[in-house]
Amino acid sequence: METIKFYFVDVPRIRIQQVFVRGVIRQIARDEKHVIGEINIIFCTDDYLLNLNKSFLDHDYLTDIITFDNSGKGKIAGELYISADRVRENSKIYSVSFMHELMRVIIHGVLHLLGYNDKGENEIEVMRKRENYYLDYCNIEL
Repeated sequence: METIKFYFVDVPRIRIQQVFVRGVIRQIARDEKHVIGEINIIFCTDDYLLNLNKSFLDHDYLTDIITFDNSGKGKIAGELYISADRVRENSKIYSVSFMHELMRVIIHGVLHLLGYNDKGENEIEVMRKRENYYLDYCNIEL
C-alpha cells in the first residue's frame, strides 16, 4: 500500500504543499516503472542529521539528506532525513528559492530509493541529469 508521510523533528513545520510533493514522487516512480510502498520524509536540524551521519554512515560532516532505503522488487520505500538548515543554506549559496532546493533534495532521495547512486563521477552526472529532469517537471521558480 502506498504511503508518503511527512514528519518534523526539532524544526518548525515547513510550509510545503504535501499533495504536490506526493504527486511529484508518484510521477517519478511511474516514469521509472516502480510503485511506491512506504516513504517517510523527516525534516530535521543539521545537528540531528549530523548525528545520524556519524552513527549510521561513520561520516563526520554536514549533509542535506540521508536516505535509508527499504525498497525491493519494483517497490520503492524508505526514509528521507532532510536537514532544513542545510536546504536553507544551500538555497542561498546556489541562489535558488528554498522550495526549489527542497524539491531537488527530495528528488535526490527518491532517486536513491530507485537505485541511483552518486559515488563516482559518472553516477553523479547521471543523478544530476535525472534531478534536473524532474525539477523541470516541478516547474518551481528559482
